[in-house]
Amino acid sequence: MAGEYSVKDIKVLEGLEAVRARPGMYIGSTAQRGLHHMLWEIVDNAVDEAMAGFADTIKVTLNRDNSITVDDNGRGIPVGIHEKLGISGVEVVYTKLHAGGKFDDGSYAYSGGLHGVGASVVNALSRFVIVEVFTNGREYRQEFHSYENSEGKMVSGEPKTPLLEIGRTRKRGTKVTFLPDDRVFESIVVSFDIVSKRLRELSYLNRGTKFIVEDNRSRGETKSKEFLYNGGICDFVKELNIGKTPLYPEPIYISGSSGGIIVEASMQHCDDYSECILSYVNNIPTTEGGTHETGFKTAITKVLNDYCRRVGVLKAKDNSLSGDDFREGLTAVLSIRMKNVQFEGQTKTRLGNTEAKMAVEIVTQELLSAYIEDLKNADVANCIADKAIKAAKAKEAARKAKNLAREKSKLENAPLVGKLSSCTGRNAEENELFIVEGDSAGGSAKQGRDRRFQAILPLRGKPLNVEKKQIAHVMQNEEFRSIITAVGTGIGSDFTIGTLKYNKVIILSDADQDGAHIRAILLTFFYRYMRQLIIDGHVYIGMPPLYKVQKGSEIRYAYSDAELSSITKGMKGYTLQRYKGLGEMNPSQLWETTMNPENRTLIRVTLDDIADAERMITVLMGDKVPPRREYISEHADFNREDSFSGRTDINGGIDG
Repeated sequence: MAGEYSVKDIKVLEGLEAVRARPGMYIGSTAQRGLHHMLWEIVDNAVDEAMAGFADTIKVTLNRDNSITVDDNGRGIPVGIHEKLGISGVEVVYTKLHAGGKFDDGSYAYSGGLHGVGASVVNALSRFVIVEVFTNGREYRQEFHSYENSEGKMVSGEPKTPLLEIGRTRKRGTKVTFLPDDRVFESIVVSFDIVSKRLRELSYLNRGTKFIVEDNRSRGETKSKEFLYNGGICDFVKELNIGKTPLYPEPIYISGSSGGIIVEASMQHCDDYSECILSYVNNIPTTEGGTHETGFKTAITKVLNDYCRRVGVLKAKDNSLSGDDFREGLTAVLSIRMKNVQFEGQTKTRLGNTEAKMAVEIVTQELLSAYIEDLKNADVANCIADKAIKAAKAKEAARKAKNLAREKSKLENAPLVGKLSSCTGRNAEENELFIVEGDSAGGSAKQGRDRRFQAILPLRGKPLNVEKKQIAHVMQNEEFRSIITAVGTGIGSDFTIGTLKYNKVIILSDADQDGAHIRAILLTFFYRYMRQLIIDGHVYIGMPPLYKVQKGSEIRYAYSDAELSSITKGMKGYTLQRYKGLGEMNPSQLWETTMNPENRTLIRVTLDDIADAERMITVLMGDKVPPRREYISEHADFNREDSFSGRTDINGGIDG
């Protein structure tokens, strides 16, 4: 456990520069994702105190003025004077880029905030920051602000006051309040739901630490949630499997260390066919995986193949089963803690440390072997082996179907004659593929498009719900075979982003219940079999209008009931048309409202929270009716573009 934390532990690498000029370099964007990243930086600092064993309660408060407060009961930021800089530890942390107590092992053995830019970047991109420290029986306070000076130049994160000693206190910890700068961000309204989901996730990963979120922004009743999971990541796996049918009652749990890397994992198989592995490094979600996931998968495959051979499920002449076979229907959470983490980029989505692979592989192999070989776990082991054998048998059919798809791909668009209307341009960076609901709408889209860069693929029927189907069944579905051939990347383990034929793949369906269902089916397919398309930002949802308002020769379109009300306010003598489907629009209307890049609105499908995406897909596309009915009842409003009809996009962001 880390020991004393004092001002001498704070190392300074360079000054605070260029943050305001290029905020995207530090927080990803100035949209909602970047706004929430600001909060995560401060929360991560509090969580580091919990991981080091000095805090057990962390609270996030959303204040009425849209400022945010993060409060922990840890040791408190050091308040002494830095010997080289001559300023307090608080001022160093909040004004010096790459400054903090996380560049060696003296203060934090394991930390998520490894770049040391979090607090200072939050300060640089806020109108004000107030830091209150409670340590050694004393309370301290310092304020920072960003403002335009008399020369019109923006001054960022400047101390408004020195560090002040306020008086005595029995509290301990750090309390940070900051107001994101509306001159930087598109919006400064933080989502209560997004914060709740992240704190719930952190509570699973930090067993015994209480997380609280409180929303005081409404003049009505305060909203609050509290999370404390003493079962840790086992509880996380159980929660992810709600709505599924586990093959054995309790998740497998392993915990150990190798080479100074702490490894913790929990896993449970269900009767479906999809795989869900969530991985974390020092509480940071690694949504694109990395070396630790590779080691985890390698160990699972080796241990289970060895077991299958030992019990005679696999004979000497049989080929070993693949990792995909053993991971069919698997839900797993992998959490590691390590020093000197090398993330790929400041957004920390993929782990690059080679030593993590070996450590995870060693721990998983040793402890999973011990679990599998324990006679009391024989039923679980046999259950996993049986499912893997069935998966392998089904794979042969899938392999044949894949080979068929590959052969068809060689013929370019030949298998899609009469269905896909290709574009004439050959620059994939500029080209767009519209997947359109119905032949009627497809016909309008074909006539209305700009054929230089827009291709149209009409769906003649509702595609298969892939969530409860094996890949062989997916490959037998004509609609999905057409999509796979058109997109050009292959699917699953054969997916190659470099062969993508279209920079934008746009789902265009009616704004009704059937359209929402088709959209959900297609997004489930992309998520399960072409996930990298979503991660790299190539999947979009088109937003057709709901209404046409005409008065004389003037025509306007409304995309929601609220917009209709605004357009028609005070207007008399107009005619109103409610579009029941895309097919009711003529080609010029469809181009003008939905396909013209100058006028249209697209929702880019993003994947910010895999755990939340898994929950939503399980609810919407699984075979349990009650949770789906409950979700639809709560969220469905097909006249609102930010409701269920626009939220089946897993996570969405508006793109022009």
